[in-house]
Amino acid sequence: MLRVLFLFLVLIASVVVGPMLAGHQGYVLIQTDNYNVETSVTGLVIMAVLFFVVLLAIEWILRRLFRTGARTRGWFLGRKRSRARKQTKAALIKLAEGDYKQVEKLLTRNADHAEQPVVNYLLAAEAAQQRGDAFRTNQYLERAAEAADTDQLPVDITRVRIQLAQGENHAARHGVDRLLNQAPRHPEVLRLAEQAYLRTGAFASLLEILPSMGKINLHTEDELQALQQQAYIGLMNQAMADEGSDGLKRWWKDQSRKTRHEVPLQIAMVEHLIECNDHEMAQEIVLDSLKRQYDERLVLLIPRLKSGNPEQLEKALRQQVKQHGATPLLNSTLGQLLMKHGEWQQAADAFREALKQRPDAYDYAWLADVLDKLHRSDEAAQMRREGLMLTLKHNGE
Repeated sequence: MLRVLFLFLVLIASVVVGPMLAGHQGYVLIQTDNYNVETSVTGLVIMAVLFFVVLLAIEWILRRLFRTGARTRGWFLGRKRSRARKQTKAALIKLAEGDYKQVEKLLTRNADHAEQPVVNYLLAAEAAQQRGDAFRTNQYLERAAEAADTDQLPVDITRVRIQLAQGENHAARHGVDRLLNQAPRHPEVLRLAEQAYLRTGAFASLLEILPSMGKINLHTEDELQALQQQAYIGLMNQAMADEGSDGLKRWWKDQSRKTRHEVPLQIAMVEHLIECNDHEMAQEIVLDSLKRQYDERLVLLIPRLKSGNPEQLEKALRQQVKQHGATPLLNSTLGQLLMKHGEWQQAADAFREALKQRPDAYDYAWLADVLDKLHRSDEAAQMRREGLMLTLKHNGE
């Protein structure tokens, strides 16, 4: 606008001042090697103004052309973005329907113009994995990695999730190890780590991430406790597989006192020792635990013990009877222990006490065996009939 105003001022000045200088226009000579250009000062001014007008006209035309080009490019880009947005919405509907082929097709058609190209490629990778197309899965993951630039966490998480889905457990474990270094409290990273560690038997690593899982409330307390027990039992299995009973005892000794005092782990340890035929150590754990606390699960293990010192077990059971009363379980367990020692009459008395408190098919059967040893066949037959009737009654229910 200022340039146009300047142009008009020059023209007005030329019209007003020109006639005044008509007789005094001066002389301008432009000389080159081959040409001489002669003109008046007024003529030179008019040519300069005309030249300036031409430049303004050219500038205006070029500006309009470039502006039109930018608008055209903007229109095409906007159209592609709009199309990508519609295709992404359609893909999400197809994803809910389980049509993974269409999901993959719609997500990748204009993925580079989508609002979040990384998301499109990652979802397409998971859709291709669902179809079993490993080549396209990896291809989409690579495109997502390129689009993600420096923020590779979503890509790495999706890659590990796909590896677990494809059964590539050890590759997934390697991936979650790296992810935990980047985002140690990320909920999805911890979920994937839990799966990878359980599948590969990395129970020590699983125990390490349990506190982080608890801090973000990824599982309930009961679920975390179950995971912890599963991890410890897995470590027991590994120690037993590597070195048998000696490896088990060494591993148990290396655990903290708090761990060794957890009843579920004590029970698991006793069962492993029994499987290794190490009844002495198994009995030691049971007796030590019963001194601190009464737990029926520990009592149930006693009949399975075959140590060379049964008197300690009998003494411990009688002590439990004094402290907690003559419960059916304690009487039944004492009866089974007395049976092993050949103390038939005491065993019969214990089974009868248990049956007075509650009927049990196993106690009827054990009492019948004891009565046979005492040469009381009629009573033994009666106990077997009652046990059979109880079993039939329970089966009928």
